[in-house]
Amino acid sequence: MPLDVQTWAAIVFFILLGLWIIANRKKVHLQKILFPLLYFAMYRTQVGLRFMDKVGRRFPRLMRAIGYVGIGVGFLGMIAISVALVQNMIQILTKPEAIPGVGLVLPFEVKGAFYVPFFYWIVSIFIIALVHEFSHGIMARTYGMKIKSAGFAVLGILIPILPAAFVEPDEKELRKRPKREQLSVFAAGPFSNIILAFVALLLFVFLAPPIVDSIVDFNGVTVTDFAEGDFPAKAAGLQEGEIVLEIDGTPITYVSNFTQALKAKKAGDPIRLKTDRGLYDIVLAEHPNDGGEAYLGVFVQQHRAVQKDVEEKFGGFLPAFGLWLVGLFYWLYLLNLGIGLFNLVPIGPIDGGRMLLAALEKYFPQEKAHRIWKGIGAFFLGLVLVNILAAFIL
Repeated sequence: MPLDVQTWAAIVFFILLGLWIIANRKKVHLQKILFPLLYFAMYRTQVGLRFMDKVGRRFPRLMRAIGYVGIGVGFLGMIAISVALVQNMIQILTKPEAIPGVGLVLPFEVKGAFYVPFFYWIVSIFIIALVHEFSHGIMARTYGMKIKSAGFAVLGILIPILPAAFVEPDEKELRKRPKREQLSVFAAGPFSNIILAFVALLLFVFLAPPIVDSIVDFNGVTVTDFAEGDFPAKAAGLQEGEIVLEIDGTPITYVSNFTQALKAKKAGDPIRLKTDRGLYDIVLAEHPNDGGEAYLGVFVQQHRAVQKDVEEKFGGFLPAFGLWLVGLFYWLYLLNLGIGLFNLVPIGPIDGGRMLLAALEKYFPQEKAHRIWKGIGAFFLGLVLVNILAAFIL
């Protein structure tokens, strides 16, 4: 199968990312986790420090109030994601059809990874990382903590995979601060991602329908694939990419129309199916999972086309960009929420782990707090790794 534009763009991006790391190797610091299997490549700069200082110092009361709310949301999110991971592990062990709850987010369609089209992926990752890390920095400056550096980072799993950003507060100073200040700084990143997720969701819910309706005509469903086995659609000669327009003379505008038309039939009923390429007389088969229910044996998705008058007035680029922007709101919601919550998992160096350690140190002697923290972190790290491996294996 030939590679599409998105895949080629991703390949070129990762090659350039690797070349950039090699070219700047003297300035790049490697944080070796399980090197060379897992590592961070960090490029330190002073970019953004003035902005963090300006915001943190200008609105101290507001930022402190946001910090306290963030602590509460952070611990609630930690409980929610921890419970979800445990429940998901139980399902993986007891139900063969269970879907792993954690996976890599990649711009490639590979088994075990959550696929995001490249241009959505790179823009979303950039926004997520920027908002997350600047929030840590702004909260640190609110409390007058020193920021040593900020910069660009790359998570590597053998090869550079995931671009990121980072902000480095002075760790010695941070550890000496009251626990509420530490917790505010740790929680600021995930909390900002969760807030941005719901802002993106509101934009998607309220802006998407009018934008799409003003640009697009929905006119049928596209055949994307066929079910495995000897089913009538493929036997009749239907091809991938054909657009189903009518079933027995009834117009098929949306996927819901297509589904309703088939639900009204029974196995063995004849239908006449009209597509953009011709007519097909088909006898419906029995559904493999529900005998008696009519089954055509195809997978479909909504077909849409830019309205002719819109295309004539604005050309092809602006309508396409409007639709792409609507999709960006959706991906920003999904990825911000997922990454924000994942950062609250109580594992070692990530925000959730640091929040848990700060809380344990408040109520237990330091040595005991660290033992509990390491045990909890190891348990949840195991759950995450098993989920990721299960995604590739199951």
